[in-house]
Amino acid sequence: MQLVLEKRAERSNTIALISPLIAIGLTIVTMIILFAILGKNPFAALVVYFIEPLTDSYTLQEIAVKAAPLVMIAIGLSLCYLANAWNIGAEGQFLIGAVAGSWLAVKTQGTEAGHWVFPAMLLLGAIAGALYALIPAICKVRFGASEILTSLMLVYVAELFLDYLVRGPWRDPNGFNFPTTAEFDPVATVPLLVEGGRLHLGTIIALVVVAAGAVLLGKTIKGFEIRVVGAAPRAARFGGFNSNQLILLTFAISGALAGLAGIIEVAGPVGHLQPNISPGYGFTAIIVAFLGRLNPIGILIAGLFLALTFIGGEQAQIAMKIPLDVTKVFQGILLFYVLACDSLILYRFRLVSSSRQQVARGAH
Repeated sequence: MQLVLEKRAERSNTIALISPLIAIGLTIVTMIILFAILGKNPFAALVVYFIEPLTDSYTLQEIAVKAAPLVMIAIGLSLCYLANAWNIGAEGQFLIGAVAGSWLAVKTQGTEAGHWVFPAMLLLGAIAGALYALIPAICKVRFGASEILTSLMLVYVAELFLDYLVRGPWRDPNGFNFPTTAEFDPVATVPLLVEGGRLHLGTIIALVVVAAGAVLLGKTIKGFEIRVVGAAPRAARFGGFNSNQLILLTFAISGALAGLAGIIEVAGPVGHLQPNISPGYGFTAIIVAFLGRLNPIGILIAGLFLALTFIGGEQAQIAMKIPLDVTKVFQGILLFYVLACDSLILYRFRLVSSSRQQVARGAH
């Protein structure tokens, strides 16, 4: 007898909708076991992770700030994934966007530049992210290279390029030899929505991106084309849709949103360019995209939830001495369960005899 995966005749739409909740539930059960292994009170740890951040106005604002880049990147990734194009390098596009936008902030440092600087930084970040994402897309279309590998490898190129700049030509001469640029001028920073608070314009931009993504996928021909090419490639070819052009388009949009998120993060919460500007937003956004079912509204909710884990993880590190890496473990386990649940929606386990399996192979 052998255990095999057999494709289901039809999928349950109800299970598909509640699948993210099942994945979250399984993740929490797994984390309870992990906390117990670490010698921590599991239920106290869950309260610190998921309840306490929701009881303070400052942490609520911080959750929104953390969610903004996750949501923007995940919306772009969802377009790629719906079109069956696998952009895994959003982290690199995030960093390149941050570098490109920061170039203008560094060049205008200490000058009398006007309020045009920040919009220009956003534009530079989006363009740089799009161009960087087009590298694996062009390699895929022109040479048949795996976009998964090329986009992922370019992440390390972006990281090393950023590290070179902040340790070399862009390093602040008055920064006591730390690898960082000088603090950006006020005209090169993200405007705050509330004086003295944490909310900034980037959170509004993220909501605009969600709305634009919902309109694109739900109300436009191009959105229909994206969904058809991903779900039924043969039907798309018969319909005259060009999958190669769609790969280039979705990668460009995805890269632009990642680059935009990168420069907003640098010009907002960080305030200068430094090596560690991202806690892994580009990779965490992959979880956000799938947890949100590749739907813009679902991605917004999933982004807020994953942002909550970042803030809860920081508080757990302070209050309970739980390593911050546990948050990454949590996110990794969550992605595993999301993908596992999605697989079991389409397939089921079945025990078959070895002789029957050999007959089936012979028939094929």
